[in-house]
Amino acid sequence: MLKAQGSGAQVIALANAGSDTINAVKQAAEYGIGRSDKQVIAPLLTYITDVKSLGLTKAQDMYLTEAFYWDYDDRSRAFAEKYFAKMKRMPSASQAAVYSAVLSYLKAIEAAGTDEAGAVMGKLRTMTIDDAVIRNGKLRADGALVHDMLLLQVKKPAESKRDWDFYNVRAVLKGDDVFPKPSDACPLNAKG
Repeated sequence: MLKAQGSGAQVIALANAGSDTINAVKQAAEYGIGRSDKQVIAPLLTYITDVKSLGLTKAQDMYLTEAFYWDYDDRSRAFAEKYFAKMKRMPSASQAAVYSAVLSYLKAIEAAGTDEAGAVMGKLRTMTIDDAVIRNGKLRADGALVHDMLLLQVKKPAESKRDWDFYNVRAVLKGDDVFPKPSDACPLNAKG
């Protein structure tokens, strides 16, 4: 971590997950890394539950991307509050994604009038997935779900108004800009 700090890099990206990310962010906080405009910490895979575990004091100012943040808008808040009522915590992006995937699958079955896989996949590929979790989603022929992502920055403790109020949304990243297009050499890259 000190070597990364000494490099002068503007962004220190953490290519790990789970407890390894949590430990790396704790270590960065101990050394004062990511606490200035000169360097920021950006885990490549982290969830709101990781930030909860770290606490805002250690995680503050860190940048991350997620497909879902419970406090993004009225739709995400309504879904998250129902989830919270049952689970006593806010949903992570992965937990919310399961809800969106099942909801989209059920909508495709209804639209197809059958649960036959080919017909359902055909409907899924023509649908725009736009619910409380996924925004502007399109399922490509190669199986990738291209959708908008949120660029988030962890709040300072004084900015947080309540428990789980962890992020400032800094930008909405358009799916076509975030998800790489498949190569023409890819056999799943259907032209059409």
